[in-house]
Formats: sequence, structure tokens, C-alpha cells
Amino acid sequence: MAERKKDIRFAVCVNNAGYPASLELHKVYRVLTDEDAEADGDLRVIDESGEDYLYPAER
Repeated sequence: MAERKKDIRFAVCVNNAGYPASLELHKVYRVLTDEDAEADGDLRVIDESGEDYLYPAER
């Protein structure tokens, strides 16, 4: 049986205004799949706390 690989995605922080303790500029973060959040223009990111939170995708 063929094993199906999960999509692993990453994002780079280009603007941390309002989130300086949670996101570091130019750092690469793991993005978790969340279709509802993405439909609203957000990404579910594992941030500096090690937890996942929603952030605006344009950041």
C-alpha cells in the first residue's frame, strides 16, 4: 500500500507589527492546514511559543 505524504508548508514573517513577541521578522514558520482560517485570509502558524495560532496571511 502506498503511503500518502502530508503537505508540509512554511511561511516567512514579513511584518510582525502587533506581534513582536510571537513572530520574528524574516523567520520561517511551520504552517498547519486550516481551510476555514485560509478562507478568511489567515494562516495557522506554530509561533515562538511553540503553539499554533492564527495570523493574517499577509504578515
